[in-house]
Amino acid sequence: MRDITHKHPTLRYAHAQAIVRVSKKETIEAIKNMAVPKGNVLEIARAAGLLGVKKTAELIPDCHPIPIEYTNISYELKAMEIHINMEVKTIYKTGVEVEAMHGASLVALTLYDMLKPIDKGVEINNIKLLEKRGGRSDFKDKYRKDINAAVVVCSDSISSGNKEDKAGKEIIKKLEECEVLIHEYTVIPDKINDIQSITKTQVDKKIDLLIFTGGTGLSPRDITPEAIRPMLDREIPGIMEAARTFGQERTPYSMLSRGIAGVVDDTLILTLPGSTKGAKESMEALFPSLLHIFRIFKGARHD
Repeated sequence: MRDITHKHPTLRYAHAQAIVRVSKKETIEAIKNMAVPKGNVLEIARAAGLLGVKKTAELIPDCHPIPIEYTNISYELKAMEIHINMEVKTIYKTGVEVEAMHGASLVALTLYDMLKPIDKGVEINNIKLLEKRGGRSDFKDKYRKDINAAVVVCSDSISSGNKEDKAGKEIIKKLEECEVLIHEYTVIPDKINDIQSITKTQVDKKIDLLIFTGGTGLSPRDITPEAIRPMLDREIPGIMEAARTFGQERTPYSMLSRGIAGVVDDTLILTLPGSTKGAKESMEALFPSLLHIFRIFKGARHD
């Protein structure tokens, strides 16, 4: 199965349809009058569909087992057709379209099985997805594409040449995936004056996004939050809370990060962990969703 551990749970919805066509008008009347020998056709098929939705992952090899939090099955009885509508919802990391189609197909098969004693010409047609919502596809076109960023690595050992930067490069990689232009990438030592100086420089340059990596832990030299906090016009606590929550689900040490986020003028400033894993997971937690903030800052212009 595909790795979905980096994805965010979102509200997922899928609406699938299957059509069962009968060969005699009397078949539809028998369904309406509950005169089919095998019993209440629609309700038994409904039960089969509910079971089918929940067992999708057991029968389709690449499907992830997911919690099913809502299922609705409705019917439209037409002159020679039964239209089956299957709706499925969950809050999870992957969608429910296969579950919806699987459920609709089992409803259709159950109808076929129950109707075949009175109608030898029953056919199953058009099992298809009508609608899906949730996940990245709902948001991918809603972000501005003219955002520029600066990435600053705060590290005594990296600035002195004794260690290679990997965290900053992971940040840049994610930004490039999100079509953010990298305006500057630099390494500085863990010094309050240096951090504040480069912050002022980037704000004066009207940089949209300034990301620091390093100096958010608990060692005596970790002073990035202390350097940045006095400069902020407004702190945005929810940003780093989201990053810490995402990380805490993967390692018990994320709670120790002291990263902060906020704005100076129209520049958004983030302070991320200095570890490669911590920086990468923070970026996965925040992007591309965080780019929505620039629609608030500067309007909804697109490239």
